[in-house]
Amino acid sequence: MPRILIVEDDSIVRQAVRLGLRHQGHEVLGVETGEEGLEQLGPFRPDVVVLDLMLPGISGLDVCRRIRERDQVPIIMVTARGDDIDVVLGLETGADDYVVKPVQARVLDARIRAVLRRQDASPPDGARPRPETHGDLVVDRAGLVVTHRGEPVTLAPSELRLLLTLSASPGQVFSRQQLLEAVWEHSYHGDIRLVDACVKRLRNKLGEGRSPRYVQTVRGFGYRFGTGNGIA
Repeated sequence: MPRILIVEDDSIVRQAVRLGLRHQGHEVLGVETGEEGLEQLGPFRPDVVVLDLMLPGISGLDVCRRIRERDQVPIIMVTARGDDIDVVLGLETGADDYVVKPVQARVLDARIRAVLRRQDASPPDGARPRPETHGDLVVDRAGLVVTHRGEPVTLAPSELRLLLTLSASPGQVFSRQQLLEAVWEHSYHGDIRLVDACVKRLRNKLGEGRSPRYVQTVRGFGYRFGTGNGIA
């Protein structure tokens, strides 16, 4: 039973979401403040954090940032406005997905299950490919381990799934819509900023500069994976 931590200051919203997710088969803990949410990360050990952006005290963005400093647990943001700049900031800070209020338990449950599948991106039993080497980057699909210049790279589920998707077909150009469907299991265009924000985080973790060697932009089309050997 997946454990879901809800950080939401509105008691009515928190209770409604908690009951709805319990009905969907999740174990749920709801807290009111960001401070409480951070305190419960250790004792509760959530599989997913559902985080409201507008919180008293520590803001949702700061909570997201503090979680990412020590944990790669999937984070789904809750926002009052889907076009808010805070959504972009939250995604760039480390959130994996977002939903817009009023929150529907059915929609949130679908996002939770999708992000959990993203976390379990290992190949089926019996299909254990050897680690792939792309320049200084090594991708172990079987162990879900990524190293860069011999050092492990800690990736959130969406970042890892994005890297696995792109690196499976070096040189192939993927549109943002294709990546949305492959990584986030979304089928509508309004979420393309999920892709751009995730690419930015992934590049930062891989130490990519202005001319990325691995996650490359193809202007007007989308993204492709380079081999790390200087492909433009």
